[in-house]
Amino acid sequence: MIEVVDISRTYTIGESPVRALDGVSLRIEQGEFVAIMGASGSGKSTLMHILGLLDVPDSGAYCLMGKEVGKLNDDELATLRNNVAGFVFQQFHLLGRMSTIDNVMLPCIYSDEQGDFRADALKRLDMVGLGHRAGHRPNQMSGGEQQRVAIARALIRDPMIIFADEPTGNLDTKNSHEIMRILTELHRQGKTIIMVTHEHDIADYAGRVITMKDGKIIEDRKKEGMEFRPGAKPDGMQIAHQPLFNPSRMLGFMKQAFRSITSNKIRTLLSVLGILVGVASVIAMMALGAGAKASMEARLKSMGSNLLSIRGGSARIGGAAQGSGTFTRFTAQDAAAIAELKPLVSYVSGDVTGAAQMVWFDKNTNSSVEGVDYDYARMRDATPAIGRWFTREEIQSRRKVAIVGTTVVSELFGNEDPVGKTIKINRINFTIIGVAPPKGFAGHRDQDDVALIPVTTAMYRVLGKEYYDNIFVEVSSAANIEPAKQAIDALIRKRHKIQPDDDDSFNIRDMTEFQQMLSSTTQTMSMLLGSIAAISLVVGGIGIMNIMLVSVTERTREIGLRKAIGARKGDIMLQFLIESVGMTLSGGLIGIVVGVGVSMMLSTFAGWAVKTSMFSVLLASGFSVLIGLFFGLWPARKAAMLKPVEALRFE
Repeated sequence: MIEVVDISRTYTIGESPVRALDGVSLRIEQGEFVAIMGASGSGKSTLMHILGLLDVPDSGAYCLMGKEVGKLNDDELATLRNNVAGFVFQQFHLLGRMSTIDNVMLPCIYSDEQGDFRADALKRLDMVGLGHRAGHRPNQMSGGEQQRVAIARALIRDPMIIFADEPTGNLDTKNSHEIMRILTELHRQGKTIIMVTHEHDIADYAGRVITMKDGKIIEDRKKEGMEFRPGAKPDGMQIAHQPLFNPSRMLGFMKQAFRSITSNKIRTLLSVLGILVGVASVIAMMALGAGAKASMEARLKSMGSNLLSIRGGSARIGGAAQGSGTFTRFTAQDAAAIAELKPLVSYVSGDVTGAAQMVWFDKNTNSSVEGVDYDYARMRDATPAIGRWFTREEIQSRRKVAIVGTTVVSELFGNEDPVGKTIKINRINFTIIGVAPPKGFAGHRDQDDVALIPVTTAMYRVLGKEYYDNIFVEVSSAANIEPAKQAIDALIRKRHKIQPDDDDSFNIRDMTEFQQMLSSTTQTMSMLLGSIAAISLVVGGIGIMNIMLVSVTERTREIGLRKAIGARKGDIMLQFLIESVGMTLSGGLIGIVVGVGVSMMLSTFAGWAVKTSMFSVLLASGFSVLIGLFFGLWPARKAAMLKPVEALRFE
């Protein structure tokens, strides 16, 4: 069953090489009970580790059931340990955060089988007399009971070989004999037992005693009258390549990760806090940026979509020509001619403005009055929220009707409904027919401190103007803005006989450039706010990595145990990655709630415009998972690369 030929193993301690095994050759048949004895440093534990596939020799050959072990990789050795070998350690190596039955079921996580193993684990506990202690933790049990749990764990996968490393070294005489009774009974059932001990009375239980000294076998003695009883002869050793991502395995890893995360609650909480703050900040900042963008878009919409503004005079800011030289005056006929430029132009509205005093009973306010045409409401998003807009007949007949802004309403009427009431605008009675939608401030100007009246009424009854101050033109699409500007320019020059080189008589302003500038600025600010918040996520991720590195160091022996019972590199990596992602994801989910809450508080108490989007929630939570993967990868890889023997010996 087991055959080693001339194997050697050398360790380096400091700068000095130590030859633990020196040309050892050995053959063990199936069903034997072998005790390996020797003083400390004789090489007995190293030999058992090599036989148990926890270590590999530097030279020589090791055949297990006819297969050369030296040709197997680490994952194949792990699979073999899970299916063929069962380990009983002197230090027990039970996980304190798990119950007795969960400790016994631990090797099943790394098997290729699926299902609930509790019944089988309870059966093994009954076999060692501990079925009634299935729900207890290791720290609630005596040393002898813990060792019996370790034996039950070694038996859960029904191995052909049981390796016992000083199984009674930490026990009193009574418990020692109880453990040996169990091992003897297993031997009678056909199990191959390979035991390391330095106690002669314990070695007497074995049918074969191998004595070692200085890395060599100096005696190999079989006891007379103690025949081994071989079990069924194995047909050969099949190493199945187990899928890493099967449902049973993943569920087991998740349960293990949850226990690990909750075993140190304060440290986990502090680690999660960094991710929580980062995710909450990202959501709150992006909500703030999105709110500002939405608010800006609403204001831009009120300015008009694809809007052109035509004014008399020069568009230049400096110099002598700012409308003070040659000045083109626009009339209703000019607006009508521009409106004929279909399909480039959708709507046209003449516009005049001026200052006015508004009076209602004993209240008065100085405000602005603006004369507008019928299509102004569509172009500037000025359709009244309360009341109605002017009719074409009211504009043509110069009716004295007005639509007032919210500031005017507040100054004159307070909380009263102004629709239907009569106010004086520059001593002329006007009937209020609507309240304009609020638009806020544009620079230093309050856009709500205004009264809108028919342009004809404003020109001939209130302001005494014969010409438009401005003509607003809405172009049919953004793509037609330049062609429309060229067509309007040519039309005005033709109607007013303006020379091609005269650029000071009038100007056509493209409002979309201003809109794009504001939109770009708002988007840049949103990205800046999100980027600043994302930095806290990265800092939180670094904290997670630090905690995971500490966890790897603290749990080195646990990693060694998991590898000894069949965990592959991928299993260890996945285990630690699930823990890392679990912490970041839980922090991310709580951070989402906090971020949305902070956004609502900013909106409610500070009055800021906020808009929480599903994109920001998905981005923050997805980014938290990526943080967990990225910063958990190094600690997980470090854990996966540990050698089983070195990890088990870690102090």
